[in-house]
Amino acid sequence: MAVTDLCETIPGDLSGSAVRAMLKRLEDKGYVRRESSDRGFLYLPTVSDTQARKSALGDVVKTFFNGSPASAASALLGMSDKIDNDELDALEAMIAEARKAKGE
Repeated sequence: MAVTDLCETIPGDLSGSAVRAMLKRLEDKGYVRRESSDRGFLYLPTVSDTQARKSALGDVVKTFFNGSPASAASALLGMSDKIDNDELDALEAMIAEARKAKGE
């Protein structure tokens, strides 16, 4: 995306220079890369959505749940009024699959 597109997408009133500064930091850290185009620079992710989600979730678990995935899952299950039965069934299946993968 171009900086102008990002400014329109991100909630809040961020200036183009603020977005460019953040993109520069992300580029320096290897999270995005930029390519020249007729609209200026286009910024592209360097990691997949799956990788980014896993990394971000790992940071949340580490920061807010002392690194305990079980504590994070417990907090999510505490929101059970917002989880429908199909999602609960899917969670049970994932837990069973994780146990199987560990050889239990």
